[in-house]
Formats: sequence, structure tokens, C-alpha cells
Amino acid sequence: MTDELVVRPAGAADRQHILELLARTLGWERSERSSELFAWKHDHNVFGPSPAWVAWDGDHLAGFRTVLRWEFELDGETVRAVRAVDTATDPAVRRRGIFRRLTLQALEDLRAGGVAFVFNTPNDQSRPGYLAMGWQIVGRVPLAARPTGLGGLVRMARARFPADLWSASGAGGEPARCVLEDTGSISELLKSQARVKTLRTRRSVEYLRWRYGLPLLDYRAAIMPGGINAGVAFFRVRRRGPAREATVCDVLVPRHDRSGERHLIRQVAKCSRSDYVLCVPKVRAGGIPLPRQGPTITTRTIERRAPCVPDGWVPSLGDLELF
Repeated sequence: MTDELVVRPAGAADRQHILELLARTLGWERSERSSELFAWKHDHNVFGPSPAWVAWDGDHLAGFRTVLRWEFELDGETVRAVRAVDTATDPAVRRRGIFRRLTLQALEDLRAGGVAFVFNTPNDQSRPGYLAMGWQIVGRVPLAARPTGLGGLVRMARARFPADLWSASGAGGEPARCVLEDTGSISELLKSQARVKTLRTRRSVEYLRWRYGLPLLDYRAAIMPGGINAGVAFFRVRRRGPAREATVCDVLVPRHDRSGERHLIRQVAKCSRSDYVLCVPKVRAGGIPLPRQGPTITTRTIERRAPCVPDGWVPSLGDLELF
């Protein structure tokens, strides 16, 4: 690293360099669909474009840091947050403080922008670095798996691999983008949601259409027999080694309809054409607890007057899914 290192906000002229760095370090494809995924995530997010920073060492892109804007509700108020994602440092210049410098610059800029806190799910290798910069561990997200048959149970036990980035073909259920075209029923369903006392993503028709409507990612939907306004579960099927895994990202039912939640999870198991269904076990739906498999959430307060993350916060897998 030379004396020419410059850390600054990323601009449009940096885009192709960033995509190339992500391909070299995170395994992104050098393809049009990777460019489309990046634009969907960071340009078209309903909560706003992603702030991003780059570290240039002369004419060489040495590092990249971005955060995904997110909004939560708490006691009827909107809480603005960001999720730390897509961080990359060129292997040739690692262990030289670029990750830390980019992250601290991001925190300083975000503080001026009124963001309350940052959250993420770092792996065992990167978590110590975050903790050293003031992050705190909130806890591990509880997970449960529901095998769809004996063969699915066997394949699930052998699925000790990272999940594929892209969705598997042949998933059942309805295309989520088609379900979300019925904005009237979706709006009615959202209005019927029970008010909760902990953090919950600020859902709207626009948010759901952004989050689950991208054809490239092929999100699917299971619908209650009474129709969309009676309840919907959004899920995605990906390969994890030899297994097909269906991740239940969000379950929306009117008020406290626990039986509806159970029905929708069972419906995903029936229609997804997967080996097992992965979900947050807020309701009993016949799942096998996976006490040490869920991601570990870490957070860091940015705005000094921001409310603390309340105890018992359990995000949906749609809040935390890696894409």
C-alpha cells in the first residue's frame, strides 16, 4: 500500500472495477446477471440507494465497502438502519488495515446521515474484526428444518456446504412477482398485521415488490386457501450440496393467526419441491430445531440518541438472507 491510498465514496465510474473486485474476492460471476443483481440490491432498494466507499491505491482498487439501507418499525416509529454487506479487499493488500479504514469512514459518514444502527451476520473469521470496532453480539437466529420426506432428511444431513447464490430451477408454488401484482390484496393483508413491540421491517407493497419480485432470483409464494389477503409465505429454493433447500423468508398472516402460519409452512413443504424447509420457528410446524446453525447477528449503534436494539429481536430470514 503506497502513500497514494485514497478512501472516498464510490461513484458510477467505479462500478466495473467494483464488480471485478467482487468476482476476484467473493466469487461473483463476471456476467450480466451479476451486474443486474448488484443494481437491484444497491441502486433500486426501496429504502434508498446503498452508500458505498472505495479505497484506491494509485490506479489499483484495493478495497470496497457498502451497506444496504433498511428501515424497521418500533412502537409505531420508523428506525433507519443499514446492513453491512458486500465487503471486499484485494488479496494482494490484505492485513494492511483497508477493511478497518473503510468501515470507520462508513460509520462516520452514516452518523451524519441519521442512521440509527448497523447490523450484519459476520462469519467466524470476520466477526472479531467487527467486535474490535465496537460491534456487539445480539445472538444467534433460531432455525428449524422441516424435511419433506425420508430422502430429504438424508440429503439434509449431508448438506454441509454453502448454499448456491442463484435459485434452483423447478421450484413449486406461485411466482412471487405475479402474486405481488395483486396490490389490493397485498395492501389489505399488510393492514391486517398485528402490531408488535419489537423491531420489525417496515413492510409495504413497494418493499415486498422490490424484495421478492425480481425475476432473476425467482422467489416463490404459498397462498392460504382463502386467498392472498388471508396469508402468504415467500420462499426461495436453492441447492446446498446434494440437497434442495427452501428458505421461508417471510410469513404474512392477519393479526395473530398462528394456525395460518403453520398452514403456510406446511404448504411450502408440500409445494416447494425441496428436500427440506428452513424457517425461523416462531410457530410449531413440525420442524427439527437447529440450535447451532443459525447466523449470529451483530449490531453497532451509530446515532448516539438511537434506541438500543430491544431484547428478543428475531429478524425474519428475509431480513438476513445472503443474496
